[in-house]
Amino acid sequence: MVRTPLTPEERERGERLGLLLRVARSGRSMAEVAADAGISAETLRKIETGRAPTPAFFTVAALARALGLSMDELAGACAPVPV
Repeated sequence: MVRTPLTPEERERGERLGLLLRVARSGRSMAEVAADAGISAETLRKIETGRAPTPAFFTVAALARALGLSMDELAGACAPVPV
């Protein structure tokens, strides 16, 4: 299966998500947050660095729960920037 290339907007949204997660992690280790979310530390690292800019919904939901964030906060922070 061939995956279509991401648009610049999708990449930018992924970078904003990664930044938000890094800030929300504040002092907690990547391994600790990943374990709380039920994902691998490598997956979290890829999301935080923008290498996985479109993570699965349930991955994002698990990270939000582990970090005490609401899905509304995440969606608002990652919404497209008006031009």
